[in-house]
Amino acid sequence: METRKVSPWIALIPVLFLITTLAVSLRFLGADPHIPLFTSAIFAALIGMFVLKVTWAEIEEGIVDTIKMSMGAIIILMIIGMVIGTWMLSGIVPTMIYYGLQILSPSIFLVATLLMCSIVSLATGSSWTTAGTVGIALMGVGMGLGIPSPMIGGAIISGAYFGDKMSPLSDTTNLAPAMAGATLFEHIKHMIFTTGPSYIISIIFFLFLGMRYSGNVLDLTLINEMNGALEATFTLSPLLLLVPVIVIGIVVMKVPAIPGLFGGAILGGIAAMVVQGSAIGDVVDALHYGFSADTGVGSVDELLSRGGLDSMMWTISLILCAMIFGGVMEKTGMLQALAAEILKIAKTTGLLVVATILTAFGMNIIAGDQYLAIVIPGRMFKDAYAERNLHPKNLSRVLEDSGTLTSPLIPWNTCGAFMIATLGLAPWTYIPYSILNLVNPLVSMFYGFTGITMEKLDKSKA
Repeated sequence: METRKVSPWIALIPVLFLITTLAVSLRFLGADPHIPLFTSAIFAALIGMFVLKVTWAEIEEGIVDTIKMSMGAIIILMIIGMVIGTWMLSGIVPTMIYYGLQILSPSIFLVATLLMCSIVSLATGSSWTTAGTVGIALMGVGMGLGIPSPMIGGAIISGAYFGDKMSPLSDTTNLAPAMAGATLFEHIKHMIFTTGPSYIISIIFFLFLGMRYSGNVLDLTLINEMNGALEATFTLSPLLLLVPVIVIGIVVMKVPAIPGLFGGAILGGIAAMVVQGSAIGDVVDALHYGFSADTGVGSVDELLSRGGLDSMMWTISLILCAMIFGGVMEKTGMLQALAAEILKIAKTTGLLVVATILTAFGMNIIAGDQYLAIVIPGRMFKDAYAERNLHPKNLSRVLEDSGTLTSPLIPWNTCGAFMIATLGLAPWTYIPYSILNLVNPLVSMFYGFTGITMEKLDKSKA
């Protein structure tokens, strides 16, 4: 294909248009980012046709080719919705939450908060759901102990984003490898190298931070209310935890993600019929429309009422709109022009990692959405990592170390705004205590400069 010479100033115009339309839509119109993204894609296509002389047929080909790259992730997201639906119906996730709530202790409240939010987020794949349910309860309990809200908020956000980053049920965890060209499970395993040390640092930090509150008396009213609702609604049994253990075993045996995760959804449906006495029609409804809880406790109902194939359509449509924009930018040569300018400073692997992290962080600041902070840098830097003979999972890991984890640190980002509003936090105050989110990008940079865990491509398999 002919390589087009595109001025970076021309390439910057659609990006500025996207930033402007997103800012107006998100801040003033209260709209979702889908229409601004799609409109910006059309605007970029017009520049491509009338300024850069690219035909519509070429642009459409670029859009379709880019969307094809995301189809694996989209199918997985649909299946994840099914998994969540049957795991809720069967009591698997409620059992995880119930036993997770048992670890609360006055002497280690902040660490317990970190661990509990990690468990719930791993089980649900959603930092927002975790913060909006268990997080709210923990804020009330912690403030009753006299612990400052920014500290509690930092522990909640750190735990929630640990699970959001590491759970195969998370949309961003599926999106990052799709953009980089890696597989889901090799991506998750590779993230352990950066997330593991960051998580250990977070545990140590909250242990020391919480010592001054160890003598306070813990009010268990909110926690007991949640546990009581779970006990009254579900048959809770440690045996239900065998299902996620089996799914993890399937992952270890390197079964492909799509059949492996769908098997998890089916096992959840079987567990629902055997343990909870659900009818097969209930299982089918949970697979399609998700689970609707009616425990009588609002916070529990909000936590458990989710899942189903339909629940992923908002995210899937957003991914498609982002991929359309990315496809236009790539086919017209504008994406490569922007990447070339940034890559001028990336003379080493370490600087390439830094450039990726800062670009993702910048997208979180200017575009205000973590999906764009993964999609756009992923498309921009994919070839640069390949040219350095770096395995795609290195890029996917860096995208999550930056795009996912820095999103709640920006108050006007959708993630930051949600955390501030949901947890009742003042902007900026919680950032020093969101240790996982702060440390993880730094660990990623350290590996980039030292070369530790920066796995090369196996040429023998090429």
